[in-house]
Amino acid sequence: MPPDQRGSTTVPPTYVNANRVWVDSRLRDEIGRRVEGRILQRLGARGARCVEIGTGRRGLGARCAVEQFGATSVTAVDLFPATVGRARMACADLADRVTFRVGDATALPVDDGSVDLVVDFHALHHIADWRAAVAEAARVLRPGGLLALTEMTARFVDAPWLRAVSRHPADRFGTDELVAELHRAGFDVPPGKLRRAAGDRWIQAVATRT
Repeated sequence: MPPDQRGSTTVPPTYVNANRVWVDSRLRDEIGRRVEGRILQRLGARGARCVEIGTGRRGLGARCAVEQFGATSVTAVDLFPATVGRARMACADLADRVTFRVGDATALPVDDGSVDLVVDFHALHHIADWRAAVAEAARVLRPGGLLALTEMTARFVDAPWLRAVSRHPADRFGTDELVAELHRAGFDVPPGKLRRAAGDRWIQAVATRT
C-alpha cells in the first residue's frame, strides 16, 4: 500500500486488508445493535430527523436510529455506490423511513440546521479529515441537536497489530483530542454523556449542538 501522508506523519504499511471481514460481518452488526446502540440510547441519543455517516453494507446506524433512537426519517450516506446498494437491500424492511445516498461525510447532502440527530458508528476514524466531518455534523444539526457516536481511538487504531491488517489514515484521535474538537465545532459533551472503555480505546458519546 502506498504511504498515506498527513504532513510529516506516515501510515505504517498494511500487509492484509481485513476491514471488510469484520466491518460487514453479522457479529459486528449484532454488537453494534445490541451493545453500542443500547449504550447510546442510555446516553440520550434521540431525534426524529437523522443523518448517518458511513452507513456500511448493513446500514447499522440507520437501523439503530429507527429502532432505538426514535428516528422517523434517516438519510444514510456512504462514499461507495456498492456499499449503498447493499445497505439499501439490508434495510428494505425499514421502508421509506431510511434513504440511502452516495455521499461524503465532509460534504453532507443536507441543509444547514435541518436535522435532530447525526449518528456515527465507527466511521469517523476511517475519514482522512475527521475534523472536517465533525464540523459538517455541526453544520447540519439544529441548535440542541445531537451527535451520537461510537468510536475506536488511536490507542486501538494505531496498535501495530491492527495496522498490519486494517487500513486507516494517519492522524487518528484520542478521546481528549476528539472531545476538544467537538467543543471547537460548537458541541457540548457533559461528563455524563461520555463513556470510555477498554483502556480508553473504545468510546461512546452523545454531544449537543450548542
